[in-house]
Order: sequence, then structure tokens, then C-alpha cells
Amino acid sequence: MKRFWLIFSQSVTVVLAGYFVVITLQPHWVSGSATSGRGVVSVVEAQAPQPGVTPVGSFRIAAQKSAASVVSINTSQKRKARTPAEEFWFRQFNGDEADESNGGLGSGVIVSESGYILTNHHVIAQADDIEVALNDGRKSKATIVGTDPDTDLAVLKIDLPRLPSITLGNTDALQVGDQVLAIGNPFGVGQTVTSGIVSALGRNQLGINTFENFIQTDAAINPGNSGGALVDVNGSLLGINTAIYSRSGGSLGIGFAIPVSTAKQVLDALVKDGQVTRAWIGVSLQNISPEMTKAMGINQVSGVMITGLLRNGPAATAGLLAGDIVEKVNGQAVASDNQLRNQISGLKPGTLVPIEIVRNGKRMVLKVELGVRPKPRTSLPR
Repeated sequence: MKRFWLIFSQSVTVVLAGYFVVITLQPHWVSGSATSGRGVVSVVEAQAPQPGVTPVGSFRIAAQKSAASVVSINTSQKRKARTPAEEFWFRQFNGDEADESNGGLGSGVIVSESGYILTNHHVIAQADDIEVALNDGRKSKATIVGTDPDTDLAVLKIDLPRLPSITLGNTDALQVGDQVLAIGNPFGVGQTVTSGIVSALGRNQLGINTFENFIQTDAAINPGNSGGALVDVNGSLLGINTAIYSRSGGSLGIGFAIPVSTAKQVLDALVKDGQVTRAWIGVSLQNISPEMTKAMGINQVSGVMITGLLRNGPAATAGLLAGDIVEKVNGQAVASDNQLRNQISGLKPGTLVPIEIVRNGKRMVLKVELGVRPKPRTSLPR
């Protein structure tokens, strides 16, 4: 027995010694190799990811969930009729372009399985024909349900089966620094997804729309993205991409989206009534600045000054005067003209609203019956 154990131990010792010699002098014999003209290089193959497993940090799920609901919008505008003389001179300078129609590109978001699509007013404002292209390759002519130039929103309708509608998110919980994706059809290259963060909230006084409360993001938004979706990491809709700040026409990391809370209100009003009805008091406003208070010799540091009133408008009828400083509307403090405008527009026309003002250093409260805001002048599709 002792003899067999000795033979076994010697054999194991020889095998192990041989193994160590091989891995020391020729390691590629054991681990695999790739040969080049300069010698032998050890190769380590990466383990293939398992199907269905999302890589860490990937936005794959959010993109897949929301991308199907984002559509491309192609518009065309027929050329205007010309007199024979105008036609002659136009052809002299433009040749065959005289028979071509103008076209535009944009994006939209399917928000209902019944075919309602949110997009920007400026995407379809001059269109005679509108074609919607889905991400699955289907196309359909679209009709205009209604538009709201004050917020630069519009609602379209298409009739196709099995439409993928997006899930509406909650902007109340949105914070600066949250990750977001922008989805649209930039430059007509096809559906594109970009990522970034929320850079700021409540952006206003940009001169883009009458009512502004933008989400600012650094996710790349380019021409053609207008009307597309800004979504969170769960693929839920947070806003409608609307505008960019750019000196070149391309993305510089400053893009703006209309919050889904505003878009939902406009959507409901347009689907129900075909228009958005807002309250209004008929005044011109100016924010109070330190220079203004010094020039006027007043100690007012908050509120908004009325600089003009529409004759026989709601504010004038209630007794408000130019020079009055509005401090509160319906019990809520007023910090800017944009805030006052938004507060009034969110109320129901015909409502009697208390407005607290300062006139010649004295505070007083006047009650104003809200009127209906006039429709903005705009060129709508024929």
C-alpha cells in the first residue's frame, strides 16, 4: 500500500510541475491566443450580455416604451394663386419652382388610442396638408382638432387601429437635475433619442409664447424636434419640445419644453370645445424695478404696475387705473406680470375676483368680473 501511495504522489508532483512550466512559458496553450507577426498576444473575451438584461445606466426601457408614441409630421402648403402678370415674372426668376409647394417637418406625440396627437402650433400653422408617419412605418393624413397659439400647442387627429399612446407623467415632482430624454425627428433624418437633464424649471419671459412656464433641458433638441416628446427615465411624457436657444440653428444645450400639465389642459379644451377659453381683465403690465421705484419716489418693492387699460374692459369697468400697483389677485401674491397673467387666465371667465392694489400709497381692494380673453391673431390652416 505504501508503494502505491508513493507512485501516486510522485505522479501528481510531476503533473503539477509540468502544468506550472506550461503556464509560465506558454500561457496561451491554456487561455487561448491570437497570433500576429510580432509574437503571441493573450486574448480575453468579454462575456456576452444575457438577452433581456438592460446594461447599467442604459435608457433602453424608457426609449422603447415612449418612442412608438412619437410621430413625424410632414406638412405641405399649396402655392398662392397669382395673376397672369405675377405668374410670368415669378417664372422668370424662379423657373420650375413656380409649381412646387412649400413643406415643413416636425414631430408629435400620440396621447390617446383614439388618435389624438399633441404637437406645436407653429409646426402646422401654415399647412394645407398634414401627413403623420408612425415609428412602425404606417402613415396617415391628419386633421386639425384645434390650435392654441398662446401656448404654441395644437391637437391633430388620425384614424388608424392599434395606436400606441404615451403615458402622461407628473411634472409636479420634477426637479432640476432629473434625467430626461428628448425624442423627435431632427432635420428629417428619422426618429432620434437624445439624453440630458432638467436644467431649469418655470422659465418665462423668453418672448416665445404668451403663456410661458418652460422646462429647460440640455438634451439635444434641433429643428424638426418641435412637437416631440420630453420623457422621464420611465418613458412617461413630461413635456412637448418647443424651442431652442441657438446662434447656429443647431443645439447648444438650451432647449425648452411645454410642461405636460399645460399640454393636458389645452388638449382637454381643444378636444371638448375646439378652442381654449381663458379669463382676462384687459390691462398692460410692467414689472416693478428698483429704478422705477426710485424715479417715482415710492417704497414699493413687490407687485406689478398697470401701465394701460382697455377702454370699457373688465379692469377699467371695475375702477382700476393706470399707475395702480397690483399686489394680490384672488388672495395670491403677484411677483411678475407673467405670474399675474397666468393667475388670471387660469380662472373662469365671469368670476368676480378681488384684486388688491396700491394707489398713491394707499391699499385698496377692487372686485373685477373676469372677461373672455380675445383670440390671438393667427393664420390658421384653411
